[in-house]
Amino acid sequence: MLLLTMQSSALSPFSLLESPTRVLFFTGKGGVGKTSLACATAVELADRGLRVLLVSTDPASNLDEVLGVELNGSSTTVPDVPGLLALNIDPDEAAHAYRERVVGPYRGILPAAAIDSMEEQLSGACTVEIAAFDEFSKLLGDPSATEEYDHVIFDTAPTGHTLRLLELPGAWSNFIDTNVGGTSCLGPLSGLESQRALYAATRDALQDPQRTTLVLVARPESGSLGEAERTRVELGSLGVHNQVLMMNGVFVATDPDDPIAAAMEARSGKARSVIPSGLEALPREERPLVPFNVVGVEALRAFATGDGLQSTSTVAQAHPSGDAPKADTLADLVEQIAARGSGLIMTMGKGGVGKTTLAVRIAERLAELGHSVHLTTTDPAAHVAEVVRSTSPHLSVSRIDPEKETRDYTAEVIATAGAGLDAEGLALLQEDLRSPCTEEIAVFQAFAREVEAAADRFVVIDTAPTGHTLLLLDATEAYHREVLKRGDDGVPAAVRQLLPRLRDPSFTRVLLVTMPEPTPVHEAQQLAADLERAGIGPFAWIVNQALTPLDLSDPVLARRRANEERSVAEVAALADRMVVVPWQAAP
Repeated sequence: MLLLTMQSSALSPFSLLESPTRVLFFTGKGGVGKTSLACATAVELADRGLRVLLVSTDPASNLDEVLGVELNGSSTTVPDVPGLLALNIDPDEAAHAYRERVVGPYRGILPAAAIDSMEEQLSGACTVEIAAFDEFSKLLGDPSATEEYDHVIFDTAPTGHTLRLLELPGAWSNFIDTNVGGTSCLGPLSGLESQRALYAATRDALQDPQRTTLVLVARPESGSLGEAERTRVELGSLGVHNQVLMMNGVFVATDPDDPIAAAMEARSGKARSVIPSGLEALPREERPLVPFNVVGVEALRAFATGDGLQSTSTVAQAHPSGDAPKADTLADLVEQIAARGSGLIMTMGKGGVGKTTLAVRIAERLAELGHSVHLTTTDPAAHVAEVVRSTSPHLSVSRIDPEKETRDYTAEVIATAGAGLDAEGLALLQEDLRSPCTEEIAVFQAFAREVEAAADRFVVIDTAPTGHTLLLLDATEAYHREVLKRGDDGVPAAVRQLLPRLRDPSFTRVLLVTMPEPTPVHEAQQLAADLERAGIGPFAWIVNQALTPLDLSDPVLARRRANEERSVAEVAALADRMVVVPWQAAP
């Protein structure tokens, strides 16, 4: 194992690769610092005189804020970093362009009703997924698309969403190979067939250690390291073994008399001492917890090189004593929710802000109060059962397992829609159900059933990170429009009533979870705006893992606390109800 730690200001974020591969993927559980590390690496390589393209595949990308430049689907020059360009793969923009490529040639040829039908067929989550995947494939699988760059760096969405993206080259290639009917949920397969070579090239590029490196980013925490290990195994099953581990946010106390600092260092050390053996075997680098927010090119350079770690220029002005915004406790919030007797509770926010932990704490407390509670998750990478400690008979726990839901949905469709089909018709139906899009439908229907169960008890849903959750809500709106158009025939009640239930504040309480840092707060603000457009309002904002309420003497933690007060005040200005949850010494 190669282990490098940050001991000098000359160390770059990717120093363990003296000759980095042309393509670098940063992936990991939400909130581990993928974007910071990807951006710092891109800036460092560009500062060496190399030409670099930085790409975000996250539907909830925050590259714009970190780099200080407005981005879109086209490469944009980053100010003050010669040689660095960046872009966001926007799923909605990609889907619009994809629909136009499919439908455009028929405008003026087919009747308007036929055009409307084609556009409606291409309006679902499946189209969004394949369109974003197409854009990703061009950048990775088509050398001519990025030939002007020395390096291409991908800042990916949190793990579950990214694994889905990386599985698609094989999934769609296999579907094209085995499909004999010439159709899919995306319409005629001719368009996908023409992409066969590109998808194969994308898969080859991912698996080639001479071209591509997957950087598994983790925090020195058991949950984060466990997620990195699961990712390592799943990537291996896809033939991707060219992996390295980046341990970010390692904390060493400066003031041993500060009990919070001592507890934080002890937690970090314990997690690192029991690192899974598979990760232990990977090349590894450790990065320190920095006292400033990694936003802007100057901060990225300081983060990359270690210069300025002792500077006070990045410290925000603390609030005068007694001037802190008013906030409720988590116990206050649970009491307010419990008063309703039943309903849906959803924790939402950027990956890594603590949605799962808070969902578990809320569910356990409601069960302690004697309420019937079911806890589940829509996050493909979440494992809520590992966090639950309660043995209350009032609490049940599950997860929406995409593989199981897809199997069950496929069996149901074959048993119902396929019951009266002849052998040829049944074969075509089975073929269509092998499409990767089937999983999206199956997970959506499982989500609708979980929401329906909140009619007579509490259902607490730990949602996937923002981008994945927004795609699920977009699918909800699309299905609702389709239901209204078609009427009630054959549509399950859970699906028919899903959107009205989510929009009903007496039924659904959305808890926006954030951390006291600019990027999570601004992403939560954007999520709130997206929810508002869907007719869904937040019940409360939760600022999690805050140092603000704590007494600290360690200089690094004290500087972080001073920096976070501005973000807490920003949340207070946005929220009708704000809860501040302090950092906990016990994990």
